[in-house]
Amino acid sequence: MLSIGMSLSLRQLIENWRKLTPSLWIRLLTATFIIPPLLALGMGWILPLGAAATAGLFLVAVAPGAPLMTRGVAKKGFDRHIAASYQVWGALLAPLLIPLLVAGGGWLYGRQIWVSPMKLLWVIARQQFLPLLAGMALMRFLPAFCTRSKRVLNLAGNTLLTVALVAILFKLGPALKQMSPWIGVAALLLAAGCLFSVRLLLGGSSSTVQALSISNANRHVGMALLMVGQNLHDQRPVPAIAAYALAATLVMGIYAKFARTTESI
Repeated sequence: MLSIGMSLSLRQLIENWRKLTPSLWIRLLTATFIIPPLLALGMGWILPLGAAATAGLFLVAVAPGAPLMTRGVAKKGFDRHIAASYQVWGALLAPLLIPLLVAGGGWLYGRQIWVSPMKLLWVIARQQFLPLLAGMALMRFLPAFCTRSKRVLNLAGNTLLTVALVAILFKLGPALKQMSPWIGVAALLLAAGCLFSVRLLLGGSSSTVQALSISNANRHVGMALLMVGQNLHDQRPVPAIAAYALAATLVMGIYAKFARTTESI
C-alpha cells in the first residue's frame, strides 16, 4: 500500500469519484455490497455446501476491497486510479455496512452476530489508509526517493506475499484436501458473480467498468478471516475462504486475458 500511494495522484482519485452519477453510485453499491452476499446465501441453499462453508463464503462476500487490490488490478493492465478510488470508497463504507450485513446473515440462521464498526475501521486504517497516505505524502515531498524505492518495495511485497501464500496453503493443506468439490464450484461462481454483477448493473465495457468489475471480485479475504476468528470463534469456515482466494485469482486472470484480447480486436 505504501508503494501504491507513491504511484497515485489525489487529484485523479477525486476526479474519478466525480465521474459517476448518483444512479451509477447506487448501482455500484448494489453490485459491491448487496449482490455478493445474496449470491453466497443462495448457493448455500441450493448447493450441498454445509453451514460452515456457506458462512465462509458469506463473510468473503460482505467484505470488498482487499489491500492488494489496486496493485493487482494495475498489474493485470487496468486503470490503477479507478481501482484505488473504488478501494477507498469501499473501505469507507465497510465499517458501516459490514456489521449490518453480517447481523442480517446471522439473523437468517438464528444467530446474533455483531461486528464492531470501530474494530473494522482500525483494521482498514492500519492496512490501507495510513500506508496509502504515507506513500502519497512521500511522493509529494520526496519524489526522487520514491522513484528509487518503489521497485524495492514492490520486490519486498512480492516476496512477503509469496511466502505468506505458501505458508497458508501448507497450513490448510489437509483441510483443503478434505473439502467438498462443491465448495470450489461455489467459490468460482461467487467470484464470477462479483465480477459480472458490476458489468451488468453499470453496463458497457469501458475501461472504467472493466477496472471496477475485476476489483469487485477481489474481496477482502483477510477481513473475512478476522471476522471468523473474532466473531464466529469457529475455524470451519476457513477452507471456504481459502477456496475463494484461489478461485478469485483464477477468475480475475481469465477475465484480464479475455478483456485485453477483446480490446485488441
